[in-house]
Amino acid sequence: MSQQELLLNSERSNGAFTEERRGRSRLGLIVTGVVGGSLVALYAVAAPFVAPALRKVCLPFVPATTAQVGNVLKVLRTRSGTLVDIGSGDGRIVIAAAKCGFQASGLELNPWLVWYSRYKAWREGVHRSTSFHISDLWKASFAQYSNVVIFGVPQMMDQLELKLASELPSSAKVVACRFPFPTWVPESTEGEGIDTVWVYDAKTFQSDLHSGKTRNMSLEDKPDPHTRSLSVS
Repeated sequence: MSQQELLLNSERSNGAFTEERRGRSRLGLIVTGVVGGSLVALYAVAAPFVAPALRKVCLPFVPATTAQVGNVLKVLRTRSGTLVDIGSGDGRIVIAAAKCGFQASGLELNPWLVWYSRYKAWREGVHRSTSFHISDLWKASFAQYSNVVIFGVPQMMDQLELKLASELPSSAKVVACRFPFPTWVPESTEGEGIDTVWVYDAKTFQSDLHSGKTRNMSLEDKPDPHTRSLSVS
């Protein structure tokens, strides 16, 4: 083989090797882009569900258990009318209540969860008797509700006592899940452990408020803005 042929073969081999390296590089960039894009998409979808916002008191989305939902419905079995779930999460309490005949609403600060709840209610066939609102509970009015369900945390329950006592009609019932209200006396409880629910009668806690038995708090006491959102049910 002549020197010219050897040189030509060498150039061809180098060209093929260079082209192969370029192909691998392009493939690597594509794979990196796909993986990176997938991670970003996963974070975008999952983050609002597990950490609705950055705040001093972290209130992540913690779905209500089947037992908790059952206990809520059990203590409200003789009730009817309007119901609101404060911090409605993925809408399971609202949807279950609607199936039992309530005109049920959910208040939730996380828009992803609100949109998902609306879709879920439509899929379950109760979209006409449910509504979900992107709302800060401290700015909402509860005057139109005869039944209230709340999955709260101790840091905000005392302030919520005053708000509900001031706004709810005297015929209302309040169901607290996971944590009871600090000064109200429940008329009954259902379940045990984390599935316990406490039932409160508006006539009782409003009477206590007027008689001075409830903790002396002013409506001007602003709640910590970092605890404004609930995503726990």
